[in-house]
Amino acid sequence: MGSNLLDFPSSINKKGGSYPQEASGISEVGTLEINCSKDIKVQGIIGPCTSLEKKGPSCSDVVTGQGNTTAWKMCGLDKSTCLTVFFDVAPSEKSNNPGIAHPQLYLQFITNYQNPMGQMRLRVTTVTRNWVDAAANAEELVQGFDQEAAAVVLARLISLKMEAEEGFDPTRWLDRSLIRLCSRFGDYRKDDPSSFTLNPSFSIFPQFMFNLRRSQFVQVFNNSPDETAYFRMLLNRENITNSVVMIQPSLISYSFNAPPAPALLDVASISADRILLLDSYFSVVIFHGMTIAQWRNMGYQNQPEHQAFAHLLQAPHDDAKMIVKERFPVPRLVVCDQHGSQARFLLAKLNPSATYNSVSTASSDVIFTDDVSLQVFFEHLQRLAVQS
Repeated sequence: MGSNLLDFPSSINKKGGSYPQEASGISEVGTLEINCSKDIKVQGIIGPCTSLEKKGPSCSDVVTGQGNTTAWKMCGLDKSTCLTVFFDVAPSEKSNNPGIAHPQLYLQFITNYQNPMGQMRLRVTTVTRNWVDAAANAEELVQGFDQEAAAVVLARLISLKMEAEEGFDPTRWLDRSLIRLCSRFGDYRKDDPSSFTLNPSFSIFPQFMFNLRRSQFVQVFNNSPDETAYFRMLLNRENITNSVVMIQPSLISYSFNAPPAPALLDVASISADRILLLDSYFSVVIFHGMTIAQWRNMGYQNQPEHQAFAHLLQAPHDDAKMIVKERFPVPRLVVCDQHGSQARFLLAKLNPSATYNSVSTASSDVIFTDDVSLQVFFEHLQRLAVQS
């Protein structure tokens, strides 16, 4: 069975939602217990919790994270605490075709916590899901795929494997997992990469994997062990929205000709007359194009006839302050100019569609890297996924 990502102490709302007023603060202590129908086993949890060593028939022989238990203790539980729970199909039920014997499976999450006023609260959430025969009804299985949640689950799982398994190759493991997924759910003719298409339910998942391969969770060389531990700690506890930003940062473009708008996370988005705002969760970068930086240094924003330019300069700063104000721990704020030394904070996150060895490029900037671009990554993925 696939992994399920849940927010606690809320129910199953992956992007947050309304919470009781009493749960808005930080709880002193909390416990989570999971009950399953007999055809489901609990492999374990990745997140800010520790095992209470409550063994039972619902414990799987395969352990992922904090396993061999159906109950966990959590300290500092709040409304944004997010845990990744891994489930497995019971071996006896696999051979008995659970989709026929038991058309539904059941999961119950029992959260017991103390609110900021010292009162104990018990929240019970019971959910049911239908079994799907992947061979006979693959479309229903595909429609239930959550690309963002799946990307976060893989990021947390690969971080755990990098810590626990000696000699683990995260890039190769990610590539193989993605190739198997595309080979299983892609639509193509054997050995014809040009015929490959991917269901819309999977359309942006390869892009998430491309950025995860280049993220600080996989490429740990330039970070100290303390920094790596800090990044992983926040990845393992933040909700899906914030975790996705850690994997694939958001980029907003500001210009005279259009209101602020999302931009492609690509070096082609850099322009001399544009300001970019990058949010990678751990850092917020305000990047001024070369022409914008020159006009700013000449003081045009202080002249009455150039009020539009002054507003353009101020807009990304206002948005950056909102991001910094609402986020804890506070991200690093970087203000830089095109071709400046600190521009590396932006360039490191962009797709290197234009590099120093490109024959020709329409972009106003290039990235000095040997990494492949997203397009090349897709081409290789298509070729490997359709192989006989």
